[in-house]
Amino acid sequence: MVVHQLNFQDNSGWDYSSIQGESLDYQLIIVFGSRELLSSAGWFQSLRKKFLKSDIVSVSTSGNILGSEVSDDSLVASLLYFGKTRVKTTMTNISSLESSREAGIILGSMLQDSKLQHVMVFSEGIKVNGSELVSGLNEVIQVPVTGGLAGDAARFEKTLVGLNSLPESGNIVGIGFYGESLKVGFGHFGGWDSFGPERRVTKSDHNILYELDNKSALELYKTYLGDKAKELPGSALLFPLGMRVKPNDPILTRTILTINPDGGMVFAGDLPEGAMVQLMKANFEKLIDASATAAEQTLSVVGADSEFALLISCVGRKLVLGQRIEEEVDAVRDVLGEFPKMSGFYSYGEISTVLETPSCELHNQTMTITVMKEE
Repeated sequence: MVVHQLNFQDNSGWDYSSIQGESLDYQLIIVFGSRELLSSAGWFQSLRKKFLKSDIVSVSTSGNILGSEVSDDSLVASLLYFGKTRVKTTMTNISSLESSREAGIILGSMLQDSKLQHVMVFSEGIKVNGSELVSGLNEVIQVPVTGGLAGDAARFEKTLVGLNSLPESGNIVGIGFYGESLKVGFGHFGGWDSFGPERRVTKSDHNILYELDNKSALELYKTYLGDKAKELPGSALLFPLGMRVKPNDPILTRTILTINPDGGMVFAGDLPEGAMVQLMKANFEKLIDASATAAEQTLSVVGADSEFALLISCVGRKLVLGQRIEEEVDAVRDVLGEFPKMSGFYSYGEISTVLETPSCELHNQTMTITVMKEE
C-alpha cells in the first residue's frame, strides 16, 4: 500500500511536487474540503486529467485534517494505491430522511461479496437519518463499516458528496475493500461529561425530538444555552445528548442538525420514545484523551505499523476545542507514531463498527479512526 497526499490552493491549484516521477495507478483518491471550493470545477478537472483511472471521492467538511494540521478553507487529497486489494466504489442519492434505510440497503447490496473485508461510507450530512442509514447497511453486510456524514462548517445549510464528478447534495458513496491482504483497525471515543437529570424521550419521530418528560425539548435547550440560544442550531453542539435505549446499553451520543418550523429538533440519529437521555458538556482534557483512546483501540488489529489513518471527528468537538483543536490530532499521532499518513475531516456524524460486535453504529461528538495496511 502506498499513500500520497496533496494540498489545493485556490490561487495555484494542486501541489503535485510530492509525487513527481511517480507512475502509480492509484485506485482511490479521497478529497475533503470546504463546500465553496468543492463547488468549483477546477480541482476536479485537474485531478481527473492527471489520474484517468482513479476513483475520485469528494466530501464537504467542517474542517480538514492532513497530517497533524487542521484547516478550514482548503482541499486535501489522499491518493491510495493498493498492491493486493481490490477497491470498488458505488453511489446512491437520497431526497429525504425517509429513504435513509433504503439507501443503506442499496449501498450494502452493491458492495456485498464473499471477499469483502471493509466498507467506508461518506454520506450527505443533513438530509439523512444516520441511524437508519447504518441500519440498512447492517441488514446486508457483516463486515466492519466506518465513515462519516459530510459537513458544512457550522452552518448546517448544504453538504456535498461526489464520486467521479463534482459533488452534489443528497449523495452517499460506499467504498468496498476486498481481499485478505488488507488489515483494518478502527476505534471511536467521545470524552464528554454527563450532567443534570436523566430525562425520558416522550415524543419523537425517528430522529426528530419534540419532548423530554412531556416538556418541549427545544425550550429545555434554550434554558441551558441562555444568550447562545439565538445561535441555534449550531450552539446546541455545545450540549449533545447521551442516549441509552435500555438500562445496560452503551451510551450513544446524539447531536442536532437543524430545527424544524414546528419546533422539532432534527438529530443525526434516532431518539426513540422511551429512551433515556442526558445532557452532556465538554471537558477539554477528556476530549483530547478520548482521541488517544480511539487510536489505541485501532492497534488491536493492525498494530503500530499502519500505512494510512482516516480521522473523522465531530464539528461539535471542533467548536468546543477552538484553538486547541490540533491537540486531539496530535494525541492520535502520539499513539499511532510517525509512519501512517493521516487525513480526515470534521463531520456531522461519525460511523464506526462497535468493538466486539458485527454491527456499525452512528456516533456523534466522537473521534472515529480507521487505520489500514497491506500484508
